[in-house]
Amino acid sequence: MLSTEESLRLTVAALMTRTGEKQAVLAAGIGLSQAQVSRKQAGAAHWSLEDVDRLAAHYRLPVLDLLAGPTHAVDVLHGAVPALQGGTLAVPPVRLPSPAQSALPAPAAAPVPVGTCVLCGQPAAEEVDGFPQHLTAEECAAALPTNRPPLVPEAQELPLVPADEALPLVPEDETLLPPPTAPAAPAAPAAPARQEEPAPAAPAPVQPRRTVPAYASGNLVEQITGRVQDVVAEHGGDIDAAQAALIKAAIPDVMALMKSSRVGGRYEHSEFPPTAEILHKKSQKGADEIWEGRPKWRNAEIFKAAKKGEKFDVTALDMNAAYLSALKCWLPIGQLREDTSGAHDKRKAGVHLITPADWHHTDLPNPLGNRLEPGELWVTESTLRQLLDCARQGLADTPVIHRSLVSGATEALLEKMRRALAEVRKEALAQGDDITVAYVKAMYSKFVSTIGESSANRDIRRPDWMHIIRSKAFANLWMKAHKAHRAGLQIVEISGTDELHIVGDWRKVFSEGRDLSQVKVKNEYVLGGKR
Repeated sequence: MLSTEESLRLTVAALMTRTGEKQAVLAAGIGLSQAQVSRKQAGAAHWSLEDVDRLAAHYRLPVLDLLAGPTHAVDVLHGAVPALQGGTLAVPPVRLPSPAQSALPAPAAAPVPVGTCVLCGQPAAEEVDGFPQHLTAEECAAALPTNRPPLVPEAQELPLVPADEALPLVPEDETLLPPPTAPAAPAAPAAPARQEEPAPAAPAPVQPRRTVPAYASGNLVEQITGRVQDVVAEHGGDIDAAQAALIKAAIPDVMALMKSSRVGGRYEHSEFPPTAEILHKKSQKGADEIWEGRPKWRNAEIFKAAKKGEKFDVTALDMNAAYLSALKCWLPIGQLREDTSGAHDKRKAGVHLITPADWHHTDLPNPLGNRLEPGELWVTESTLRQLLDCARQGLADTPVIHRSLVSGATEALLEKMRRALAEVRKEALAQGDDITVAYVKAMYSKFVSTIGESSANRDIRRPDWMHIIRSKAFANLWMKAHKAHRAGLQIVEISGTDELHIVGDWRKVFSEGRDLSQVKVKNEYVLGGKR
């Protein structure tokens, strides 16, 4: 259950998203500095009752509606539901067009729609992989109606759909749905337009603000970068001390970021569902029954030839931010429930008791990892989907599913957070901002390592998520190895989450760099030859 202040932070974030405001604009409107708003939104400082009055006046919302939660506040802002305080008009703040927008030419005539966009549900004139879809978030925003009906009428008090029954038919990507344009104020009686007062001169920032593309939510990106700036300022510019403080606070910070990323989501995920027996550790330092498929494989034929004197020029490649990429995976939304049908439902995710097929490829690692014991074993959703994909490609037989513990699932549950972290990391790398790079790495790595049964994270307990994300990182590494193998390269070794040793011109297969889709050279060495 969220506290009143936590709910207010989510409401402020939702209102900023819906109105397109930045923190600096909001801060000027309520008489605070941008750094103060950033600290209050990050939980480092409290919103006061005076701040609540100012926020309500800024957004022209009654105080009761502002404190009634993000969904209700946004609906009142857009006129979708009546205000709790009768007779009070809820008028959104004036949004002046930017010079770039005012200079744009008049839009051309709209093309003929070919169907309904799978992202926003509005007519679309383009297709992607055979599905009608807008090509950009801006196109989705332009297509959305200005007078949208209420999602859930406030007076009906409809119950939430149980999380384990939520089965999205299309992989959800909520990050592509931008806020609808706020409706204009009624002509009569006309409320006087409130012009934004110019922001007071702010002190020079410690680090320059970054421009935010449509790839990630601007508010989430500012939540990360603003936190870095605040901590650096608190430590008087001492980068080492600030970095240590940020890494120490990475767990609560990433959980706050996750909560912010779920504002406006289509469903409520379970943070503390009952944990199945197979997911409980057998001892304090022991493991549970889930096999994650961690790779640790060497090409026996190559090492045998090397011992006989054959020479191999090997490049050890490192996969960038493996766990950050792995946040895009199919995760169960609610409590895991037993399924004994023996069939795999793509709309669900969880853990599965299977008998894997034999693997007969000596030049390609087994996607199941370095497991040597035969027979049944519990695997995650990521591992099972990988094995099924191998079966579809004719690399192995289909595994036998004996029992599953699953829930309704989505691949986009952590996508907003992942995109924000990826965008901040990319910009920080480009600017040589080592403190932000280290902070982002601490956030996503500690998120994965503490969402199970860890005393370091009291905000969530999802050991199933932890195993699924980790095994997704291993599956991503195996897919890189398979891609190299199909291109004619020789796989020498694969281990951990991010290490791939190959022989051949790897630059024809992979792009070199530090972006998530790229790889970097970790080491180059000679295997075999004369000694």
